[in-house]
Amino acid sequence: MMRARGFSLLEVLTALALLSILLVGVLSGIRTATRMTSAGAQAMEQADEARSVQRFLRNDLLQARAIPWKVDGKGTPIVFEGDEQRMQFVGPLPGYLDRNGPQLQTLALVGDGKDALRLELGSDGMSPTGATHGIGFAPEPLAEGVRRGRFRYYGRKDGRSAGEWRREWHVAGRMPELVSVELERGDEGETWLLVQAPIRQGYYAVNSGALARMLSKSTPY
Repeated sequence: MMRARGFSLLEVLTALALLSILLVGVLSGIRTATRMTSAGAQAMEQADEARSVQRFLRNDLLQARAIPWKVDGKGTPIVFEGDEQRMQFVGPLPGYLDRNGPQLQTLALVGDGKDALRLELGSDGMSPTGATHGIGFAPEPLAEGVRRGRFRYYGRKDGRSAGEWRREWHVAGRMPELVSVELERGDEGETWLLVQAPIRQGYYAVNSGALARMLSKSTPY
């Protein structure tokens, strides 16, 4: 009678070693696929966020109105002002936020306490005598984790001068023609968001002078 021959210890150890190598390869492939999927999902999420913020900013700036909320020392109405980190203008807000009519909007880049910046939007209500507190809303974040950012403005100081890009817009009685919002994320200085929106309504589209006469004198900026 013949006895069945089993596996030797060396054969069992060799099989276990090959199985371990196979499992390590499978696990490595799963981890690589998971990382790639996660990176792809994160990239899509950032792209969707950038498109959403870009769409909101473009639509909001397109609706800027030449409505003054204060006057300078000469009685000239202020209809738009801004610098590299902050801008103010009057315009309607989208959706249900528009129920209170045009509001004085403040778009600003502020520190988030984590060595980065946050793009936020706040508003004050408007009355015949200028901006009023308590009707608008407290600043709400539009984008976070911004490493660097700036606002720029293209326009003319008067009807005779040539248009140029400026880091600040303090031209009483005039709206810029274009507004640029540029935001960077990451440490490599790559632009995450770039919006260049035209301002469709000029100073002469609204009788700003008549509206300005209803405003109280304010301290020149």
